[in-house]
Amino acid sequence: MSFTTEFSICPHRFNAEVIDFLGDYPFAENRWPVVYLLKETGKKKLSAYVGETVDIITRLTTHLSHPDKCKLHEVLLISGNKFNKSATLDIEANCIKYLSGDGGYKLLNANLGLRDHDYYQKEELYSNIFRSIWEKLLREKVVKHTLRQIDNSDLFKYSPYKSLSEDQTKSLILILKSLLDDNYKSIVIEGGAGSGKTVLAVFLFKLLHTPTDDFNFGAFGPEDMVVADLVLQLKSKLPNPKMALVIAVDSFRSTVQKIFRNVEGLNAAMVVGPAGLRKNTYDIVLVDEAHRLRQRKNLGSYFGVFDITSEALGFDKEKNHELDWVLKQSAKNILFYDEFQSVRPSDVPQKAFDSLKNSVTTKTEYLYSQFRVKGGAKYVKFITCLLNGDVPRNTEKIKIKNYEFLLFHDLQQMIDQIREKERTEQLARTLAGFAWPWVSKKGKKKVKRDFDIEIGTIKLKWNSVNKDWINSPDAIREVGCIHTVQGYDLNYAGIILGNEIGYDRERGEIIIRRENYFDKNGKNGVKNTAQLKSFIINIYKTMMLRGIKGTYLYVCDEALREYFSKYIPVFGESDTIDTAKESVLKPYVNCVPLYDLSAAAGSFSEQQRVSAETIWYPVEDGIAISKDHFACKVVGESMNKEIPNGAICLFRKYSGGTRNGEIVLVALTDRQDVDFGSSYTVKKYFSKKKQGDDGYWEHEQIILKPLSTNPFYKNILLEGNELTLLEVIGIFEKVL
Repeated sequence: MSFTTEFSICPHRFNAEVIDFLGDYPFAENRWPVVYLLKETGKKKLSAYVGETVDIITRLTTHLSHPDKCKLHEVLLISGNKFNKSATLDIEANCIKYLSGDGGYKLLNANLGLRDHDYYQKEELYSNIFRSIWEKLLREKVVKHTLRQIDNSDLFKYSPYKSLSEDQTKSLILILKSLLDDNYKSIVIEGGAGSGKTVLAVFLFKLLHTPTDDFNFGAFGPEDMVVADLVLQLKSKLPNPKMALVIAVDSFRSTVQKIFRNVEGLNAAMVVGPAGLRKNTYDIVLVDEAHRLRQRKNLGSYFGVFDITSEALGFDKEKNHELDWVLKQSAKNILFYDEFQSVRPSDVPQKAFDSLKNSVTTKTEYLYSQFRVKGGAKYVKFITCLLNGDVPRNTEKIKIKNYEFLLFHDLQQMIDQIREKERTEQLARTLAGFAWPWVSKKGKKKVKRDFDIEIGTIKLKWNSVNKDWINSPDAIREVGCIHTVQGYDLNYAGIILGNEIGYDRERGEIIIRRENYFDKNGKNGVKNTAQLKSFIINIYKTMMLRGIKGTYLYVCDEALREYFSKYIPVFGESDTIDTAKESVLKPYVNCVPLYDLSAAAGSFSEQQRVSAETIWYPVEDGIAISKDHFACKVVGESMNKEIPNGAICLFRKYSGGTRNGEIVLVALTDRQDVDFGSSYTVKKYFSKKKQGDDGYWEHEQIILKPLSTNPFYKNILLEGNELTLLEVIGIFEKVL
């Protein structure tokens, strides 16, 4: 089914003339719900605003009088006969979230009131309508990135335009009440990796930098009204609060600074390292990843900055730590903390946070939800027991629906799987513990070799950059460490557990080997073996909570590998369950037919026929499918901007209507040789038409356009008699 006929997008200059135009606009009558996008044009950095209303004339008239919105140049009216209030609220929220993640606009919208809610036909109809709306905005160059590209971006994942969970909303209300209460100075929000601490921090920062005039009170639910009332009280008390977001880890701080540059009302200077606090005092300081605040131990090149800051703030450099700096330089502070992500002796000791939490001037809340890994609480609990050696002996191998958790006995197979996931899913990376020295590090006087990790015949290199390694060009060919991934999301993580960690069969417990641990700043001065073990265990647990869709493990120590294999499915074994696709396949419910077309993302493929035997291919939950859908494998690099080589793609059978601008699967059939089958290709479709002698329009030329990073691929032009041999088989919907 095509969803392009279920909506229309009507552009108009945003000025007084648009009100006259709306007199003839069919959806302006009868209070019909409409979504609209106001935007600037012709500037490098554009502002925009998204809204929905049942009274478009009154709403746009109001915006024309607004000091900021009246400066916007164009309005896009998005409407449809099947739109209802629930649908337009949902489409509006999705437009706001994805426009924020697209990076082309600074949104004038407030971030309070966005909701994920269920309603009739949300998945089977309106989610598809939104995808079609976005595809049209992409074709019209209103937006720059596909939904999939945005889903994988940090700008989207840490955007302040998020629908908060019940846990997060509860914590937000507690924070706001505590900021208003003079009896409290500190608020500690605890939560494990992936519990949404960073999202809450960024959301709160944006919320307190949004003019209350921009709040859409009409769309607020009961909890939103509570939050809005608290924000109004806080703004009355602190009209222009001086705030800072402190992030100790350099790499992640750079990423959050990029996010702040793209959010209206925020700027990168608001995100600072701990030493940046010495320059100012603040009304409110938020600290993300507070467990990575440092004390004066094993600081390497940071010793100088630490000492200068300690002296500037009046502390004894030998006795203070960065938590002291936060407490001194802020009237109020909010710390997002997880004691189980402390990975170095330089981290502020847990007892300092315990002392703070026990203070009568501190309020504490805990985030229980798991937002990152699809394995959920079951997976988090399991790996905690696994790494602590607490898995009951008779426990069967873990099976987690919709999450790939596998142990590999062959490292090359794991690396190959990660690279395949990078090609099909993106954001798949190989990680490791500190069981190998960093000999390839740039800047050393003599680099004896260009690799660091050697396991059998396999040679690998540590991360070549420290900042934003995950998004660096060479990341897929390198190995990252804890410091390159803490705070980040991956789709898949392949983790190498080195020989610094092992298993004692006699005692039945995990052990660590100090001599095989090569993070000097991670072990120097740590005399307590239990403390070092805690750091190493925390490193691996944190890395095992990076992968949203799956985690792969390779274990160097034989005894530890044997211990893990008792409880974790092993890749390649006959009883291994593909946990991402383990449910029973139900045709056109959770799977579609996979046709062996070998569609060529290049020129037309060799002539082939559709296989008579049906193979069913699983489709993830949340993707609406019907009997018009099918899948096939697309090979070649000519569509690699949208479709990776070898990807299995979902298509919708073509049943009529315009194809212009769509990515299509087409067949070129020689009707005189039909028994040999058809030749297939996937390209973006464009056509030129002319009016024939009989008055009817007919194709003059069809252009099949590649979307490739390789300039080798050229347009395929069909003219004259060739046009009769072309048949559009399906419309591309997504990579599976």
